[in-house]
Amino acid sequence: MRWAPGVLTIVFVLLIGFLGVGYSESADRSSEHISEKSSSLTSLVQDYLTASDRESAQTVLSDILQYPDVSVSAVSEALKQSPKFSTHPVGLQPSQAITVRGRQYRYSLYVPPSYDSAKSYPLIVCLHGAGFTGESYVERWVPRLDDHYILVCPTISMGAWWSRFAEDLVLKIVNTIQTDYHVKRDRIFLTGMSNGGVGAWIIGMHHADTFAGIAPMASGIDDVLFPFLDNLHNTPVYIIHGLHDQVMPVSLSRTLVKEMGSRGIQHVYREHNFTHPHAGGHFFPREELPALVSWFDRQTRGALPQRVSVVRDATHLSNFSWVRIDATDQIAAFSENLVDSRDSFITGKVYAKLEAEIISPNRIAVKTKRVKRYTLFLNNDLVDLSQPVRVETNGKRSFEGIMTPNLETLLHEARRRQDPHRQFSVKLNLEISE
Repeated sequence: MRWAPGVLTIVFVLLIGFLGVGYSESADRSSEHISEKSSSLTSLVQDYLTASDRESAQTVLSDILQYPDVSVSAVSEALKQSPKFSTHPVGLQPSQAITVRGRQYRYSLYVPPSYDSAKSYPLIVCLHGAGFTGESYVERWVPRLDDHYILVCPTISMGAWWSRFAEDLVLKIVNTIQTDYHVKRDRIFLTGMSNGGVGAWIIGMHHADTFAGIAPMASGIDDVLFPFLDNLHNTPVYIIHGLHDQVMPVSLSRTLVKEMGSRGIQHVYREHNFTHPHAGGHFFPREELPALVSWFDRQTRGALPQRVSVVRDATHLSNFSWVRIDATDQIAAFSENLVDSRDSFITGKVYAKLEAEIISPNRIAVKTKRVKRYTLFLNNDLVDLSQPVRVETNGKRSFEGIMTPNLETLLHEARRRQDPHRQFSVKLNLEISE
């Protein structure tokens, strides 16, 4: 049978069209399959991060490790995905409950009425002074804040924010708010007035890598804690104090300002001349708030620093940015109320210190004092993991070689830190030889 030329042309065009349509549909199905796989891995990763206990987390971890074609890069991308937030109340919530160490405590929360879970919001944590509660404190802040901040004000008896328990309370509340609401992880601030300012100093120094800035007001700290100011080298500080303060003398802040200046720590110091009919000079004047909020507006926790300095007592050997002190010589060990029990180690300021700096590509110099063992947490933002890395401790080579990214390390650190902007796929443990 012979086909007319025009018919052949039509058949050819139809055949090409048919094949083209078939190919397009196949590509779409393949794309959908990839998207479903990615979504499933992301869901598993989020389940691992939010698992309520270690056993549940381990079960999910096993599922992730057995996932088809799983890799460090795929999990890293999954970690960066914002979780889907369920619906939670907005507006002023004056009395929320939280359990810490088996005891129930309260905090007051304000979420802007215009809150949209598709967007992230900065978080301000405010610590009240003696005689106040989180509820009374939040009511003073809300009218003065723009509507783009989430605000949380915990309550603790007599404003005893210098205790280890208070530290646990604040950190757990921060994690809880981040779980329920879309918090901008690089814009979390800690502030406090009077006793709350003392807490802002102490908690802020020990966990400086958590905050984009701290703002203590009308407060101060004992000079035996001054060495911990070195933890603030990458965290800006905003201080407010009244010239006529008779409860917390202004000399407390002046001394701290001088100390920070000598250590090269970025800070703003505002000394006001206002007085209050009931509080004298010991209060937070509303006239000072616009400048403070403007400062909050400008602060963002930066990328991982090339140089990090950490000072620790024996009860705070936890992660700090990309380093951790693991074992030390005998050093000061704080009690539950930090320095209420003073021995020769505390009065002598006998603490452990570690400074780590990337002094050139893939070369890290570490200086230590009273440290026996430490850990570096690394990623490709800090070093090129495809090339050998050299680590020198106190002028001596302590490691040189290739470090392979590890999926379990990446996931363990992600769960421990709950900080998607700080991912570490390599962990290097080093002993310090005499």
